[in-house]
Amino acid sequence: MGKHLTEEDVKNRFITPAIDSAGWDKEQYRMEYQFTNGPVIVRGSVTMRGKGKKADYLLLSKDSYLPLAIVEAKDGEHVLGAGMQQAMDYASILQVPFAYSSNGTGFLEHDFFTGKERQIGINEFPKPDELWRRYQVGKGFTPTELALVNEPNYYDTFSKKIPRYYQQVAINRTMEAVAKGRKRMLLVMATGTGKTFTAFQIVWKLIQAKKVKRVLYLADRNILIDQTMQQDFKPFDRVITKIQNRNLDSSYEVYMSLYQQLAGDENEEPFRKFKPEFFDLVIVDECHRGSAKDESLWRRVLNYFSSAIQIGMTATPRDDKVASNIDYFGKPLYVYSLKTGIDDGFLAPYKVIRITIDRDAEGWRPYEGQRDLNGELIEDREYYGNDFDRKLIIDERTQAVAKCITKWLKANDRFSKSIVFCVDIAHAERMRQALVNENSDLVQQNPKYIMRITGDSPEGKAQLDYFIDAHEKYPTVVTTSKLLTTGVDVKTCKLIVLDSVINSMTEFKQIIGRGTRLYPDEGKMYFTIMDFRNASKLFADTDFDGKPVDIVDVTWDPGVDPEPPDVINPDPPVPTPPEPTPPEPTPPGPNPGPNPGPVLPPEPPKHGIYHINGVKVTVSKERVQYIGPNGKLITESLVDYTKTNIRGEYATLNTFLQAWHDADKKEAIVEALKERGVLLDALRNASGDKDIDDFDLILHIAYDQKPLTRRERVNNVKKRDYLHRYGPDCQKVLSALMDKYMNEGISELEDTRVLDNEPFNQYGSASQIAKLFGGREQYVYAVHEMIDQIYM
Repeated sequence: MGKHLTEEDVKNRFITPAIDSAGWDKEQYRMEYQFTNGPVIVRGSVTMRGKGKKADYLLLSKDSYLPLAIVEAKDGEHVLGAGMQQAMDYASILQVPFAYSSNGTGFLEHDFFTGKERQIGINEFPKPDELWRRYQVGKGFTPTELALVNEPNYYDTFSKKIPRYYQQVAINRTMEAVAKGRKRMLLVMATGTGKTFTAFQIVWKLIQAKKVKRVLYLADRNILIDQTMQQDFKPFDRVITKIQNRNLDSSYEVYMSLYQQLAGDENEEPFRKFKPEFFDLVIVDECHRGSAKDESLWRRVLNYFSSAIQIGMTATPRDDKVASNIDYFGKPLYVYSLKTGIDDGFLAPYKVIRITIDRDAEGWRPYEGQRDLNGELIEDREYYGNDFDRKLIIDERTQAVAKCITKWLKANDRFSKSIVFCVDIAHAERMRQALVNENSDLVQQNPKYIMRITGDSPEGKAQLDYFIDAHEKYPTVVTTSKLLTTGVDVKTCKLIVLDSVINSMTEFKQIIGRGTRLYPDEGKMYFTIMDFRNASKLFADTDFDGKPVDIVDVTWDPGVDPEPPDVINPDPPVPTPPEPTPPEPTPPGPNPGPNPGPVLPPEPPKHGIYHINGVKVTVSKERVQYIGPNGKLITESLVDYTKTNIRGEYATLNTFLQAWHDADKKEAIVEALKERGVLLDALRNASGDKDIDDFDLILHIAYDQKPLTRRERVNNVKKRDYLHRYGPDCQKVLSALMDKYMNEGISELEDTRVLDNEPFNQYGSASQIAKLFGGREQYVYAVHEMIDQIYM
């Protein structure tokens, strides 16, 4: 076979006919099957999509459309097995048992059941029945087990929403486990990846297969139950009920309940109104919470219905000395992590702004005999970050946090849905007041612009549905303590503020999960975490697998600058941090007088928390961290990051110049750099000079060359009298092309469709313009020559 054949030639001439000849129906295979979207890459405020994963062929079983095989094609210049590594990678992700590679001369097969490989002829591709039989043997299924696993898919008919690949893997693994008789299962899926939708698919499939008749779905918050019934479980509308007021009706198939409704207390346990065998399936949503503990009320319910299949679902499983999901449910059947969700492009990446307040780091100590605003004698000791709003309230600190939040809103979008996590309810109320004062103009327009949503506030909780609704503007900014840490689906949340000490990895992951949903329709491609309590140190913990887009530590001194710094795109060179200095004692309050009076004996605080004001508060330090090629955070500026990655691709100036000259389309080089995380538009925005060409920006950043504007490059070409080698009509066309480049960039010159638009259509059609140069090839040559002149 000719080595000149492209990959498309190989697929069209050899692979597709071979698959068809083996008896695979057109409905049984997908070509160019893209199963991930590609990660969202963020630099500054500029975003783009990386490449998604796409299999050349995905082969499916005839009835249930279970994935059976991956086929990867290579062009004629590659050896037969050149695509096997990629095929095996895709097969592992999609949980496919057979992988194939082909260059059109035959196939190389990898069998995941045996671990062996073999070469077969181009006309020997396995028939569907053969692969299905090998699948059954490899899995060890009996005919009865296979019948359950082979339950036909249903999601197209009912929900009109096809599960993503990882949801299908979770569904299929659960069906296999149930078929094998397993009673307790755990699925771990990151927040925002569709746990309840996956649960719905499992429930429906088991009901359709007549494996279960009655289902109990447990959660610990009404909002979780209501969202589930109204959204993912909507197809069960006629057979679903919510258990309320502990009234139990045995005429439904699917029961949604708060565990509190069923558990009651030790003297009254409403769940006992049902027989222990009443439910065939119990699903525990957010099972990292109560059900993880042996002595919890959840466990009494689960133990009572122990004969049922029980599935725990969570984004953050617990396995520690206090509680363990794994002890109860067993090791997870499947884990789809936050990192994988971000890498696949199904979850929003994040940038982190770390803001260190001086009093948190250096501490504050009262002067002798100092009393707080309530007249209480303040305990004489040093108070640090963990103490504030728990042991000591400083009004100026609350105001400083509110100013930074407001600065971010003004620089981005003041109607960005934002959640501010506070120490407790009282702190959430103080923060609400401080934010109201910073945003009084918008609060004047609508008092619901900023609200407190906490467990004790019926007014706030009544607005929760509006805050969640992507199409509702108000409330926009909410303060909370614990109520919104889990289960609340705020698709458009763009800012999460951490002003609470968080030491629990489970709680931290849940809070971060409030922002991980992508919502491109509302312009949400990433979200920002503003951290005042160093909670983001948990990103470095080995138990946390997500990685931020960038981390910014911000310095702000209100005494010098009344406004906080631009915490959106700081990107300056990284300053050398000053040597730490010992904290200075805080002076007495205003005008204490020469004799503050006799020293009073210490008094125990009456309510355990002191409240003061009149304290100077500043914010200290600045640093930028970006993800490097190895996936680790690198401390450097955006400029340094870009330089490192460009030179990683083109080590020297001459290497880059040669690559630029040889490229048929210069845009291909820019796209290749994007794959390395280099977003030139972000640098261009930071520089403020929109007229710098990509070429000059690369030369300037990576190789320290003086940049030229596009206008300067065009003028240089005209000075060289280059155009006079062409006739008058051709000169007009080329001159118009250079004007187009000067205004819009090189990509316009490289696309022949530009000739269909003004001002070129005054010279005739594209074909007529090409004839001015002697034909299309001569026109293309002239344009490439002109581009070389531009970049000379």
